Amino acid sequence: MGRTPKERGICELYQTDPERADALIFGRKAHADRRGFLRGAGLAAMSAVVGAAIPFHRNMPAGLIPAALAEETSEFTIAGKEGLRVLNDRPVNAETPAHLLDDDITPVTRHFIRNNGIPPSDIDPEKWTLTIDGFVDNPMELSIADLRERFDVVTLALQLECGGNGRAAFNPPASGNQWTVGAIGNSEWTGVRLRDVLKAAGVKPEAVFTAHDGADQHLSGNPEKDAVSRGMPMWKAMNPETLIAFEQNGRSIHHMNGAPLRLVAPGWPGSTSQKWLTGIRLRDQVHDGQKMGPRSYRTPRYPVAPGEKVPDSAFQIIESMPVKSLITYPKSGYTLPVDHRTVEVRGHAWAGDEHVTEMHVTTDFGRTWQKAELEDPPNPHAWQRWRARLQFPTKGYYEVWARATDNKGRMQPFTVNWNPKGYLNNSMHRIAIRVEV
Repeated sequence: MGRTPKERGICELYQTDPERADALIFGRKAHADRRGFLRGAGLAAMSAVVGAAIPFHRNMPAGLIPAALAEETSEFTIAGKEGLRVLNDRPVNAETPAHLLDDDITPVTRHFIRNNGIPPSDIDPEKWTLTIDGFVDNPMELSIADLRERFDVVTLALQLECGGNGRAAFNPPASGNQWTVGAIGNSEWTGVRLRDVLKAAGVKPEAVFTAHDGADQHLSGNPEKDAVSRGMPMWKAMNPETLIAFEQNGRSIHHMNGAPLRLVAPGWPGSTSQKWLTGIRLRDQVHDGQKMGPRSYRTPRYPVAPGEKVPDSAFQIIESMPVKSLITYPKSGYTLPVDHRTVEVRGHAWAGDEHVTEMHVTTDFGRTWQKAELEDPPNPHAWQRWRARLQFPTKGYYEVWARATDNKGRMQPFTVNWNPKGYLNNSMHRIAIRVEV
């Protein structure tokens, strides 16, 4: 008896062999230069699937899933959040669709959720305390009221991004939450500078690294295990934008985003920004807590082949996140109104500890690029607004790709090198647009 054929979605089919998927679905084959291969029945098939003619089809790379087919549409609801997509419910992890991230300041309701354990149930800010100890002259235990009264309170727009944002695009697949592009947010965080608190405690010369403790529980329920305990070098802890935060957008932090107290170490993997913060220890060595090694939030020191086995000794800790951008308007799949051939495309760009200096967009699959208008950030470590007015030559299916360049000349790539944990995917974001007339 023959086996029942397995049904596979288009993304899964393209993951295993993108060029074969092209042949199976659209009947197209790649030429040596990977261009000029869509013609006849293959071109007609793809045009039918995306719902329009494709004016720049000759420029489409082989094995490219049209953006119109690569979008996720399922949504879920969680208290105090709206429109997020759940990726995991134990622990809760949820991302925000790109078109819901159009605000310059990300609303609390739309800020992504990345948990490692079980959030605490008792988060009374009146009873919450923070311990500062380790290699300090004066160990301290501080209430949130103490933080407000003893140190300067500041409010900054700061971008936080999960180190695995974009993991879903890696092939072969990497383990972990399959984030697409929405594990990023740029809220206004109110709190005190971590450096002010550490200076008050008296940093000893031996201190080289922080270690963070939180009130969340390990998924096993074992009180002897930490859900996550990461840290950062002292120079990052002393950065003026690294905060101990107690407010998000002028009100209490959302429970799933770390209320009532959390770290915000912008520009670095979000796991560095401990939620439900209860303690900061200064250490005389790189912290070795939960999620600090040997592969957690680490990437190989050198390029590796997809699927290659990499020894633990080859991994290094991720620090600053790479340059990246997001198209937030229009939503992918947008159809221009009748008799319209122009549209404003906009979004945000950021670059870890650096800043973005240029933005470009293309509508012809990368053959030509148009410079976009780029705004300065309101403060360091905030994302930057960009916009461009695009004109389309004729009716049909188009893709808009966005590409950011940082102050060190590093530019977003179309694709990134594979790594075993699926970190640091800063490939260009793209959306689908259709022009009817």
